[in-house]
Amino acid sequence: MVGALSSSSGSNESSSHELLLKAHAHVWNMIYNFINSMSIKCAIDLNIPDIIHNHGNPITLSELTQSLKINSSKAPYVYRLMRILTHSGFFTKSKIGRNETEEVDAYALTPSSNLLLKDNPSNINPLLSLALQPTRIRAWLNLSDWFRNDEDLTRNPFANTHDGRDIWKMSGQEQGINNLFNEAMANDAWFISSLVVENFEIFKGLTSLVDVGGGTC
Repeated sequence: MVGALSSSSGSNESSSHELLLKAHAHVWNMIYNFINSMSIKCAIDLNIPDIIHNHGNPITLSELTQSLKINSSKAPYVYRLMRILTHSGFFTKSKIGRNETEEVDAYALTPSSNLLLKDNPSNINPLLSLALQPTRIRAWLNLSDWFRNDEDLTRNPFANTHDGRDIWKMSGQEQGINNLFNEAMANDAWFISSLVVENFEIFKGLTSLVDVGGGTC
């Protein structure tokens, strides 16, 4: 009887420790999840997806580093960036033969990173650039202030962060933001509409389809 109780107690303690570890890991993953999106933005800014695509075959780390327009002293850190992006599913890593006796790691694209290619009609770079724009990120960083302040609901978190200017007013005042917003919306509309038209029978035979409400023609 005593042995059974001890066994049950040990099992409960082990289960409690496991739950605690899972909870801790979940919190850490949420805290640092921004690293994934920022790493993707960095890869696009450095043109990594297109460099790999244009290489034609899986590219080694040394080949990739030599193709990047970066400070040579930063080259050793490219491995860390690629490690993050491989872990998050944007690139694959495999072994290829450098010579008859040596194999090295080489990177290739995935379906996700194919959507980051500049010449891909379905590329989502404009949408990613819009989502990670500093003006938007600052609004998220100030979300708790919006909940605490006495402003009415007509002033959303974005406007609360930017002196009363919502995204529409800011886009009307700043041409760069307006261009980025329109490009992102047009990009998303093209991607979705192309899938809809191709896969839903109701649209068969149509010669044109209009997304009403866009800022560009």
